Amino acid sequence: MLKKWALEAIQPHVNLSAEEIGALFELPPSAAMGDMAFPCYMLAKAYRRSPQEIAVNIANLIDMKGVKAEAAGPYVNLFFDRDYYAGMLMEALQQSSFAQSNIGQGKKVIIDMSSPNIAKPFGIGHLRSTMIGAALYKMYQTAGYEPISVNHLGDWGTQFGKQITAYKRWGDDEALKENPIQESLRLYVRFHEEVEQDETLEPEARNWFRLLEAGDEEALRLWTYFVEVSMQEFNRMYERLDVTFDYVLGESFYNDKMSKVVQELEDKGLLEESEGAKVVRLEDVGMPPCLIMKSDGTTIYPTRDLATAFYRHNVLKAEQILYVVGGEQKLHFQQVFAVLDKMGAEWVKDCTHVHFGLMKFEGKKMSTRRGKIVYLEEVLDEAVARALQVIEDKNPELEDKYQVAKDVGIGAIIFGDLKNNRVNEVDFSLEDALNFEGETGPYLQYTYTRTQSILAKSLTLDQERETEGIENQEVMYAEALGESGWILLKLLNRFNEQLKRGIQNNEPSVLARFVLDVAQAFNHFYSQERILSEEEHLRTVRVTLARLTGESLQRTMNVLGLRTPNRM
Repeated sequence: MLKKWALEAIQPHVNLSAEEIGALFELPPSAAMGDMAFPCYMLAKAYRRSPQEIAVNIANLIDMKGVKAEAAGPYVNLFFDRDYYAGMLMEALQQSSFAQSNIGQGKKVIIDMSSPNIAKPFGIGHLRSTMIGAALYKMYQTAGYEPISVNHLGDWGTQFGKQITAYKRWGDDEALKENPIQESLRLYVRFHEEVEQDETLEPEARNWFRLLEAGDEEALRLWTYFVEVSMQEFNRMYERLDVTFDYVLGESFYNDKMSKVVQELEDKGLLEESEGAKVVRLEDVGMPPCLIMKSDGTTIYPTRDLATAFYRHNVLKAEQILYVVGGEQKLHFQQVFAVLDKMGAEWVKDCTHVHFGLMKFEGKKMSTRRGKIVYLEEVLDEAVARALQVIEDKNPELEDKYQVAKDVGIGAIIFGDLKNNRVNEVDFSLEDALNFEGETGPYLQYTYTRTQSILAKSLTLDQERETEGIENQEVMYAEALGESGWILLKLLNRFNEQLKRGIQNNEPSVLARFVLDVAQAFNHFYSQERILSEEEHLRTVRVTLARLTGESLQRTMNVLGLRTPNRM
């Protein structure tokens, strides 16, 4: 809203479009410098004057009710009269249409997310793709898109040849039945340990994968078993994280769709033979060749991802495809997109690799091959246990304390990831994530419960006093809000702006930083102003702001995948 009013004040006096002006607005570094700032650098060339002179001229021309303009160097700083504009800002926040953006206009967006490998444990490292993808899904949905989440399971490839080889050589049926995922991991790790001394292992693994692709009965039986037990494990984790998928389509789903892609590459003269394998040359776009088929005739990741992309565009009718996959796959997706481009798929411009940095644990990179993995289930269990201990220490009589411990513990893990810019590496620390102070999930949840406590107390006070309300009184917003309340009110109105920016960058951390700012601004307001004031006209405004803050916290945390208990 403030940006809209700032635009109305500035636009009559500059020769720029509304879009150009809107993109230039900045927030002043301190409230003393105004509510909105317009830089004049862009106008210097056209006006043939210094930005400072232009700023003075524009400030002198602005004559809009409730707006004061001051030139500060090359900036025009705008100050909005709080008594005049605060009521309109609060009214806007209370409209049912607030936070119901339609910038997506129903556009279908497929989000490829999570994608764990079959016969491997669900580790803490899988958290990033899962929760970044889930947050993007809700962000796009909130903005009026039609998001479609797809779990592209790693259920095909040479790894299964290795898994079957390891099972045939060292498998223990009883151990596999007792703990299928951990036993599968033990076999997989042993394969990679033994392969350094035993040169027969790799050829044997390649042969088993070749048999699997050819439909061999024993290979299929073992593959099916590994898929079934893995899905049971994964679904337990997804349920705990409150994550669902519109489609669960593993790599194997595209097996009967790859030959068509290979044939099309052949027909278009894009396939070349290289040392017995078939590749698409990409030297002209500065990349190494993209391997399509190995020398033994088996397929590889790029082949399946090409088939997958065509299916998503042609069958699922995606208008945009996001691949929420780690940064180590950057070259792979660049190659796949380049091949699609060579095939004439113009829609490849709407395919985006939403890459993210590694998640480390205590500074160490995790590796499934070497058995260095931190089980997500163990981390979640520990987080919930620690949250429960805090509750037992501070509020042992809390109703539904076990559910609250789950909400707080799991929310801490999720937010501990999402608050980071996705391209950065994350060094995961359970201790830091569960801190009730600072930039954490528990801090946000505690702030939300504070707003709910204020509302409950306010309701009790109103009932006791049988208040008539303030309908016939003049509301002095500036006095009621104070400096801290005005800053908070302006911030709450920026939700849609931040949502849009988060979608433009496919960056959930934009909303994570926003909700942290809201929580910090509210706690400052809480410490500066007596919200449950004895003076009714002050209390009504302040309690309304507390309610709107609670709604904003809840809305944003829910988009990010956090629950909001009413008490902690």
